[in-house]
Amino acid sequence: MTFSFILSGFGGQGVMLMGQILAQAGMQEAKNVTWFPSYGPEMRGGTANCTVVISDEPVASPIVDSPDVVVAMNIPSLLKFEPRLKKNGFLFLNTSVIDRKATRNDIRVIEVPANEIADRIGNLKVANMVMLGAIIAVTKCVRKDSVVSALQYKLGEKGSSLLKLNIEAIEAGIKHVGG
Repeated sequence: MTFSFILSGFGGQGVMLMGQILAQAGMQEAKNVTWFPSYGPEMRGGTANCTVVISDEPVASPIVDSPDVVVAMNIPSLLKFEPRLKKNGFLFLNTSVIDRKATRNDIRVIEVPANEIADRIGNLKVANMVMLGAIIAVTKCVRKDSVVSALQYKLGEKGSSLLKLNIEAIEAGIKHVGG
């Protein structure tokens, strides 16, 4: 099974970290993975994205033209990447920021008010982890325990105080989509 993702949003929304954790979780499950960031002129506040591929087979290229999953954390991301999503693919929308509906009817749309959920948890910065929880619950691309392990690896000793909050956000995202 292969899953290809484009994760996109404003710089500072944590889309790169979301992609890194997803890829690391895949590696911990002995899957083949790629993570390919696209920074370009994007900086904090500009649009940034990354592609992730998780596969049981070798990955030929980190470039993804028609992903299985698009995560849009803002309106520019929705406008840019919805057209590229495969038919029957998953479109995850951060409805806290995106106030419009998808235009296609041949895809599966998952609406996640990630900012509101993160705010209820107590820290808006974990909206990306809320979305990550929703992604893994819906796609089953990696297991939650692998994501938690990848998060521990990525945060390291210095970020250990943030681990509980991030896990709570992941669990809230899973719960939101009924996982």
